[in-house]
Amino acid sequence: MNKSLINKYNIAGPRYTSYPTVPYWDNDTFSLENWTSSVKTSFNESNASEGISLYIHMPFCESLCTFCGCNKRITKQHDVESPYIDAVLKEWGLYLELFDEKPIIKEMHLGGGTPTFFKPENLKRLINGILKDAVVAKGHEFSFEGHPNNTTKAHLQALYDVGFRRVSYGVQDYNITVQKAIHRIQPFENVKRATETAREIGYTSVGHDIIFGLPFQTMEHVEQTILKTKELCPDRLAFYSYAHVPWIKGNGQRGFKDSDLPKAELKRQQYELGKQLLTEVGYHEIGMDHFALPSDSLYKSMQNKSLHRNFMGYTASKTQTMIGLGVSSIGDSWYGFGQNVKVIEDYYDLLEQNRLPVYRGHILNEEDLIIRRHILNLMCSFETSWEAELMRFDEIPEVLMKLKEMERDELLEIQSTSIKVLPKGQPFVRNICMAFDLLLQRKTPDVQLFSMTV
Repeated sequence: MNKSLINKYNIAGPRYTSYPTVPYWDNDTFSLENWTSSVKTSFNESNASEGISLYIHMPFCESLCTFCGCNKRITKQHDVESPYIDAVLKEWGLYLELFDEKPIIKEMHLGGGTPTFFKPENLKRLINGILKDAVVAKGHEFSFEGHPNNTTKAHLQALYDVGFRRVSYGVQDYNITVQKAIHRIQPFENVKRATETAREIGYTSVGHDIIFGLPFQTMEHVEQTILKTKELCPDRLAFYSYAHVPWIKGNGQRGFKDSDLPKAELKRQQYELGKQLLTEVGYHEIGMDHFALPSDSLYKSMQNKSLHRNFMGYTASKTQTMIGLGVSSIGDSWYGFGQNVKVIEDYYDLLEQNRLPVYRGHILNEEDLIIRRHILNLMCSFETSWEAELMRFDEIPEVLMKLKEMERDELLEIQSTSIKVLPKGQPFVRNICMAFDLLLQRKTPDVQLFSMTV
């Protein structure tokens, strides 16, 4: 990739798992009442036709990985499992009170933290508790994040028994120097065992998460990690740029110095090398930072233009309503976002009061909804159009002016009522989305809120 383009466009910018992005939520006008109203409206509009999604946050980990920016609680005390599951089921019960009919669950994802911190029987109790008052949609997709070091056959079997068919394993990098720096020691043999066991049980999609731009990581490290990954041939891959935001995430990302991290140009070279090696063996790039084999649902959704992006990342189908359960989870009603409190004790206290533990959020206005559609189109399909009336907004001329230089750099094509991101511009799709981000244009943050785009 052209070095001058990297230098030019490597700026801080959102990853656009939502619009508006979290720092631009209008928390002052947000309330629990308007959040629940938006959920009820969305549910009534969409449950019968497409079902809903659930994201359940499982916050506990036995050790701290210093690359991680997720909300977690480090403990080796497993007596925390049952109270947490009881709380999540109580929260789900409060949402059920909002609905006039049984929810049809299309997608469910267990994230963390480390979901496999929990005993298999406790995970099964959680899912059975969720499903007893719901309907499982035809063609549902239930998935979870597994830690290769502690995901056992019993974990995989228990979740398979309640409908899970997809698992993703956090690999990050196989080099021991890098693993020590990020405090994530896991031999290739553990990933191999966890991957093969899932397939033996019957999981139809096994994913691996790999990160480039980690401390001390070299081109050789990335190459060896990709080559080992090819041996196991996961159905899909998330190949992420490490987001270094220690000013937001606190001490967890201070386990190494900034000078230990690869520079922007080397990071992009690492990605291009990984992409080349993956493409050579049949993987297809999906949106931003994702790859999948043609047999995987993520690739098929890209082909039939049903690919969606939300706080769970890229998903193979869109549901208008996504309920977030558990500490720090974010729900999405399409018309609004609501995030739960981040401290477990606060989460428990609010549920004891029979209150949904939502503490902040944003209700989208008409302009927000239009911009959200454009950014989703760009992130999922690398193109968008304002030919239809519901896609038009007053600032389109100003947006196109901002994109003119990117067109001169051959990153995109501008037509009379549409734009299309060119292959050369796909690594800069976040920058292109930023031109549409009216809230970002109106108020540039005084401090750095986002990771770098390259």
